[in-house]
Amino acid sequence: MLPIMLDLRDRKVLVVGGGRIATRKAHALVHEGALVTVIALSITEELREMHNVIVVERAYSTGDALKFQLVITATGDHVVDQQIYDEANAAGIWVNSADDPQRCSFYLAATHRDGNVVIAVSTEGKSPALATHLRNQIAATLPQNLGQAALELSRQRAELHEAGVSTESLDWSQRVIDALD
Repeated sequence: MLPIMLDLRDRKVLVVGGGRIATRKAHALVHEGALVTVIALSITEELREMHNVIVVERAYSTGDALKFQLVITATGDHVVDQQIYDEANAAGIWVNSADDPQRCSFYLAATHRDGNVVIAVSTEGKSPALATHLRNQIAATLPQNLGQAALELSRQRAELHEAGVSTESLDWSQRVIDALD
């Protein structure tokens, strides 16, 4: 599997389901800058009050997924999830069905973010609990200034590019160590 990080800023994402899991997924999507719409008959109060989320209180209807670039199902109803997966997949829309790897065209990793640095752990849907545990263990060992270090190294890289220097063949080891100090 190729680990791909998606830029979800300003991307239209549908979450179908309004419970605890859907709330957690919607929160993470909003944090990544996605334009989130939630469709569900029953919606948590937290989800209802979430900023930057459009809430539609009704059952999923055929064709709803076709207006979005990415779809997450968290209904707990395999029949509905299958309908959404089939419909979206046929239209070339990526789908993740919570706790149901067979109905996923992509998996969500357990992530830790510090600025532009993102550490991701995935079990390809086999054990989200293990991915979360490993993410927490890894995050506990990381330096606190990763985001700032990434910005400093980005600045240095841009400076080298402006001077006409290719950064491809440079040994960045000492620069990375210095940026982390």
